[in-house]
Amino acid sequence: MRCEWCSSSNVKEVTNSVFWELPDGSRAIEINETPALNCGDCNMTYQSEKIVKEIEDQLFLIDCKQIGKLITFKGLMKIPRLLKKNYFDFTT
Repeated sequence: MRCEWCSSSNVKEVTNSVFWELPDGSRAIEINETPALNCGDCNMTYQSEKIVKEIEDQLFLIDCKQIGKLITFKGLMKIPRLLKKNYFDFTT
């Protein structure tokens, strides 16, 4: 695994808090304990593309009104989806 910012191989898996705007643009939420990568050389902490897609798909497919200002990543992923998949995602 290489750092997406500096290409170092000194990368480890961590968790952190992220702030995400809801798909309807009404507000932002904090998602705690989100899987992330941290580079020991450039000290950048970031989410992988896989995690970003998981968060975006989940927020698009659930009733976001039931989410408060703060939620854990696992709590977010446990919320039942209204649709089975994101039918508007043409990347896969």
